[in-house]
Amino acid sequence: MPSHTPAFDRSLVWFRRDLRNDDHAALAAALGSSRAVFCAFVFDTAILSRLPKRDRRVEFILASLRELDAALRADGGGLIVLHGDPAREIPALAGALGAGAVFANEDYEPSAVERNRRVADALAADGRRFLASKDQVVFARDEILTQSGTPFSVFTPYKNAWLRRLGSASHAAGSAFIAPHDCSPHGRLAAPPEPAPLPSLADLGFEKTGLADLKLQPGMAGASALLDEFAGRIGRYDSTRDFPSLKGPSYLSVHLRFGTLSVRAAARLAADAMRRGPGTGAAAWLSELVWRDFYFMILHHHPHVVTSSFKPEYDRIRWEEGAAADAAFAAWCEGRTGYPLVDAAMLQLNRTGYMHNRLRMVTASFLVKDLGIDWRRGERYFAEKLNDYDLAANNGGWQWAASSGCDAQPYFRIFNPVTQSEKFDAAGKFIRRYLPQLAGLSDKEIHAPWKAAPLSLQAAGVKLGSDYPLPVVEHEAARQRTLERYAVVKRQ
Repeated sequence: MPSHTPAFDRSLVWFRRDLRNDDHAALAAALGSSRAVFCAFVFDTAILSRLPKRDRRVEFILASLRELDAALRADGGGLIVLHGDPAREIPALAGALGAGAVFANEDYEPSAVERNRRVADALAADGRRFLASKDQVVFARDEILTQSGTPFSVFTPYKNAWLRRLGSASHAAGSAFIAPHDCSPHGRLAAPPEPAPLPSLADLGFEKTGLADLKLQPGMAGASALLDEFAGRIGRYDSTRDFPSLKGPSYLSVHLRFGTLSVRAAARLAADAMRRGPGTGAAAWLSELVWRDFYFMILHHHPHVVTSSFKPEYDRIRWEEGAAADAAFAAWCEGRTGYPLVDAAMLQLNRTGYMHNRLRMVTASFLVKDLGIDWRRGERYFAEKLNDYDLAANNGGWQWAASSGCDAQPYFRIFNPVTQSEKFDAAGKFIRRYLPQLAGLSDKEIHAPWKAAPLSLQAAGVKLGSDYPLPVVEHEAARQRTLERYAVVKRQ
């Protein structure tokens, strides 16, 4: 027990995108200031109602909640799982439990900020407090500012300021900013007054997705196993991360998204690796965590990016519309563009809910700058399909590809899907995994089958337009149309 008198006799910790019981800011704060701490999670019906009935993320969350509940029970507590509107469910539960405060971790998405306000207002009306802690980022909102005290809009100076604030690489591992929160039971975890089994997928109105077949292990155990495995190859991250057929990425993004892994644990891994010796892999991966903070900061200061371009002048662009554009969009969604790397990437997304980061850039560029389709349509499709969907990062990535975001790809730099394929999947290994009908083509021909000699196609058993589609667009012509389309920005 703490030596000081606890501020609250009873409190409630509201779990959201932080499904773990270790290094958890809100849980640590509640245990440090309360005699008894209850824990709850709410399946938000407003969110669930927008999801497909076979949604891997719901299955991932539910499995992670089972592990979290077991971990809390082992310490004498347990998880109260509700299904409804958090603005009603949380204040009502706090009242039923006699909790003087609700502890939660901050969220930066506009809809979540509004939801938190509604919860806080309802609690205040009952004389209870809502206390939020920073947890899902290393530095939030106004913690990293320019020398003039304004938010950054360019990544590199933000990153430099972020790293200075964290401390030099030699001291980063001990930095207070990434030290774990102590969740040892200073207070007492309290068991639910009326223990009930967690709901099933069917109870929530969802169906199984075959999550186990994807070898995507949910929960803290899944995050820990991946973190340990990645620790052995983080030094090679910068040289392997761009090649989709290699085991280069950490694959931790879904765990960071749902908080089964603490971002501080991720940053400590990178900082420890940087401290141990030379090499650029760990620094490159730490930079990815800085990008994550950067996009959360942008979303906080510029919430208009949810529906509009960060750079307002880019909303003057006229995108392709009508039946032809809809058909092209459908071909992109379904992996039928005739560009093998693009199609293989989209099939990977549709089948697994995962897409390699290099391929996210390639497919986004193709939709926006080859097909001339509004980036918002692609962003929405990724939001539906990605296991690790996060509004801030997804929006930031799409606006980067569309050149409409902060520190984005210049509009005149347009990825060539064939040269990207030749460079990052030279042997066609990734393409063959998702497009086995092209497996018989040579490593040179597989990137652009329409350029292959008729005899080569015949020998490979590939009939273009039947076994595999012809390209929906000619890249060089599309590139010229894109430059003309974006001229409205240049002329400003």
